[in-house]
Amino acid sequence: MKTYNVGLIGAGFMAKAHSLAYAGMPMCFWPAPALINKKTIADLTQERADEAAVQFAFEKGTDDWTTIINDPDIDIVDICTPNNVHAEIAVAAAKAGKHIICEKPIATTAEEAKTMYEAASKAGVVNMLAFNYRMTPAVQLAKKYIEEGSIGDILDFRGTYLQDWSADPNSPLSWRFQKKVCGSGAFGDIGTHVVDMLRFLIGDFAEVNARFATYIDERPIQTGAVDNLGTVKGGSNVPKAKVDVDDQCLLTLKCTNGAFGTIEATRNAWGRNNFITFEIHGTKGSLYFNYERRDELQVCFADDPADRRGFRTVYTGPAHPFGENLWPIPALGIGYTETKIVEVYKFIDAIVNGKDASPNFKDGYQIELLGDAAFRSAESGKWEQIAGIK
Repeated sequence: MKTYNVGLIGAGFMAKAHSLAYAGMPMCFWPAPALINKKTIADLTQERADEAAVQFAFEKGTDDWTTIINDPDIDIVDICTPNNVHAEIAVAAAKAGKHIICEKPIATTAEEAKTMYEAASKAGVVNMLAFNYRMTPAVQLAKKYIEEGSIGDILDFRGTYLQDWSADPNSPLSWRFQKKVCGSGAFGDIGTHVVDMLRFLIGDFAEVNARFATYIDERPIQTGAVDNLGTVKGGSNVPKAKVDVDDQCLLTLKCTNGAFGTIEATRNAWGRNNFITFEIHGTKGSLYFNYERRDELQVCFADDPADRRGFRTVYTGPAHPFGENLWPIPALGIGYTETKIVEVYKFIDAIVNGKDASPNFKDGYQIELLGDAAFRSAESGKWEQIAGIK
């Protein structure tokens, strides 16, 4: 069985998630398509990189990510950095012939995304964008029902991603509130997850009408390199700086297949933690999913007898996508790590078998083109066409 050496760039929260997934993939998907050796991890300082190497079980750490690119023994480059350096790293990795997995969103602009997509395509390397929520078994089950025609033709949909970690104005000025680093706020950070999920389920979007809002226009300046999100609060006397990205977005969308719906994302919804949902209505039934209850898919089929028609709960387990590889009985508990394990499995399987990974840089580029159209719409107040990749 072949072993692939991984170099991971960025040693924060996502490095933890990816490292757990690399360790767990062969345990769940055995025999594994290949084994993974966690070779090198990079971060801003040598001290932090060395600490992360011990914490996440890598052979060594480095404060220079280019050493990973230039190491002939590295087969896979894993990008877990802030968004503004995704393109530079990915293009360098592609030119070096490395396979690439990159955290979402793909980049800060559609132009950056284009360079990543074109570089990976030209080099012929497998590339994946880490929209792991679509790997949730219940979401994959929804896809199965749709493709089977169980809910008929898609009529309309709505999706949400609601959080409250930044609703407090004393939450620090994470890089996620700085346009030069993140590209966009709630849209790029969390809204793109719902966009990816619904693109996966119902197809591409053709037109968008959008609204964006910034509710808190300045926040306490964060000290230290660790992204604290909403866990550390700044006092009233802490220096503040400007927030120049969106706190909330609302998109109304028309699909290429004629379906119509909305997507809403905000990080200012008190009481919501990781409230990712979709509801899809078809001519023969409906589906509803809530990530906070991720073992469940709510289904209603029109051909059920009238005296028992209504939403019922399907608990995902061995009979459903990835079920045999995870836990032996339904509703035992699918977590965030399991979605990352599935993601890594799909990525490594694509490398071993010489096929495209999904979602990939093309998907990420298309989502950035949607974002461009959405921000144009917010400025114009009109419906805007979403460009397609030529």
